Amino acid sequence: MYTGTPVTGGFGALVHRLRTEAGLSQEELAHAAGVSVRALSDMERGHTRGPQRRTVQALAAALSLDESGARELEHTASLGRPRRARITDAPAPTVVPDAVEQTAAPDLLPRAPRGFYGRATELDALSQAADGEAPVCLVVGPAGVGKTVLVLRWAHHNRAGFPDGQLYADLRGFGDTGEPALIEVLREFLLALGVPLGRIPESANGAAALFRSLAADRRLLVVLDNARNSEQVRPLLPGGRRCVTVVTSRHRLPGLIVTDAARSVAVDVLGPQDGTMLLAAVLGTERVNAEPVAARRLAELCDGLPLALRVVAARMTQRPGFSLEAMAAELSDETRRLSLLDVEDTGVQAALRVTLQQLPQDVSRQFAHLGRHPGTHVDRYAAAALSDTNPPAAEAALERLAVAHLVTETAPGRWTMHDLVRLYARSLDVAPEALKRVLDHYITTGLAAVAAAEPGNEECFPLPADYLPPVAVREFADRSAAVAWYAAERDDLVLAVAAAHAAGLHGRTWRLVLTLWPLIVWRVRDGWVSLLETGLEAARADADQHGESRVLNVLGWVLIEEGRIEEALTHLRAASALASRTGDPVAEANSLIVLAMAQAALGGLDEAAQGCERAVELARKADDRTIERLALQHLARHRADAGNWREALDTATEALTYDDRSGTADIPRILLLMVRGEALLGLGDKAEGIEQLDLAAREAESSGYEDGAVRALGVLLRVSADTKLQARYDAAVKRLTTRTSG
Repeated sequence: MYTGTPVTGGFGALVHRLRTEAGLSQEELAHAAGVSVRALSDMERGHTRGPQRRTVQALAAALSLDESGARELEHTASLGRPRRARITDAPAPTVVPDAVEQTAAPDLLPRAPRGFYGRATELDALSQAADGEAPVCLVVGPAGVGKTVLVLRWAHHNRAGFPDGQLYADLRGFGDTGEPALIEVLREFLLALGVPLGRIPESANGAAALFRSLAADRRLLVVLDNARNSEQVRPLLPGGRRCVTVVTSRHRLPGLIVTDAARSVAVDVLGPQDGTMLLAAVLGTERVNAEPVAARRLAELCDGLPLALRVVAARMTQRPGFSLEAMAAELSDETRRLSLLDVEDTGVQAALRVTLQQLPQDVSRQFAHLGRHPGTHVDRYAAAALSDTNPPAAEAALERLAVAHLVTETAPGRWTMHDLVRLYARSLDVAPEALKRVLDHYITTGLAAVAAAEPGNEECFPLPADYLPPVAVREFADRSAAVAWYAAERDDLVLAVAAAHAAGLHGRTWRLVLTLWPLIVWRVRDGWVSLLETGLEAARADADQHGESRVLNVLGWVLIEEGRIEEALTHLRAASALASRTGDPVAEANSLIVLAMAQAALGGLDEAAQGCERAVELARKADDRTIERLALQHLARHRADAGNWREALDTATEALTYDDRSGTADIPRILLLMVRGEALLGLGDKAEGIEQLDLAAREAESSGYEDGAVRALGVLLRVSADTKLQARYDAAVKRLTTRTSG
């Protein structure tokens, strides 16, 4: 309780004691009171014995002092102030909360948005985030996604929950007009709260302290729209425990989460149905319902971005006789889409341009290079190759772009862009070598994946003559890591092949196709023919007979698996002839092995065995143990299919001694175990035969080689009625069917 007795040690000692009792550091108290740490330090050391009254009031509010404690602090400060002579016309006293004029509850909110639809999940999330003591809610999302509209809708709907008023400020963090000065925003807030203009402190710190003091006992809603960073927001946070602050930003503002326990509400693009309903809310349901298919197509072409949908609606409003289908046809042209989604100075391009201008040059440069990526997802290695930098720098730029909602991290280490953002990135100028660099990145990484997935195999090809080496190449610890990379990157690799082919980079096109061969082997029924035909066309355009022979060989093998045997024979005979003509015994042996598969499929088992025997000779001549083992594997298969069990068993046993990689996902090994098991069954050794087939099946199951698992379990079911085998077989068939149909 205040007694009027001077405090021993003066103002500085009192502040130090109160701060210590409150458990605050100097930095925390200075931040809360809106004063500098140095100024507070000077006060506590006695260098500033009598600070101004508004500073004392700010400190009292920050220390949560009651009325008695605040009076004691002010009295102690007054003792250290210099005495002034009395004059008749004394200046007006510094404003205190008691001097605020009584006014109606302020309402600075812009009008409620029109044509609003959906967002029930986001509105509910905002309500939950606003619940509690003095919450700070961050509504974040990309440009044009409708953050402001969402917040204003929520604010107007919840007006009754803030009887002491609603304050609003557009911080213009992403505009061309410049950000408002902090003192300007505070002056508007204080005027709305009833402070006479002449009594508003001139300094931003003083005004901020007074604002916090006035808000202390009120239930206010403060909306801070379009904030660029956390520093812009902090001085505008009210001091009241019953106040709610809602901040919107294109950035995630992690600083506010750290210092003010801000709660984030993410706003993303609308789904096709909600996008269609937003069009209906603006254009009218009758016009949209008349062309439901075209309306949905428009929503998809606008990428679910509310800003884009509203621009389209504005264009349609100006052209009442224009059909939605015609508008969709115009937007389908990617070269015009972005320009059609701008009206005057408002639209997608304008919003994205301003967002990009706020970023450092190296980050905006990385963004522009992402536009040259042929696929939909990038990792840090691909991003680094595009911009000719190193992966750590590329990853840092990607993370900064993610904070600005220009890219989205869909999985750890993998980023993507919304379609309209990608189109904007593609419109920016970058070095013409960017596409070559990323293609060469994929070629180099593909070769590393081949080496890990199929160790011991020869390299598929020499690198292009104008090869552009990446700064760093991903390393694969083992086969499973390589296969995981193939599975994650498959769609983007296929798109890279298409981009290389469209750009006339034929040498890179067929090389990219061949880097996929381990995945083709693993998922042979996944529809590879079209891709391989593109590779074949590119190899011929590149006049590279070595590449042509290799692509023909893989294509022939896939055609066999699809049952198109005659087509396969044509390609495989050509592959064998090309390999022989170029003096490549390994390629010729490969061709003969696959050609034998086609011959066997047509019933020519003896002819197939002879071709594999010739392949064994060529492999031994080239001293290639891997191809020799592969030739022996196929020779064992053909001998088993012909019922030559002893020869099949001996051949398979011999091949298994070559580079035996038990415990790894080795397809040739699995197939050899299957041959051994069948041969043993044929020779009457049922127990050993079942054991070998079960081993083959388990290795296939554990490695994800579903086709092999189905084959091995199918043979087992012919000699065993074990219900567990049937369950394993059914599960393998289901996995295989699900994968190929997907």
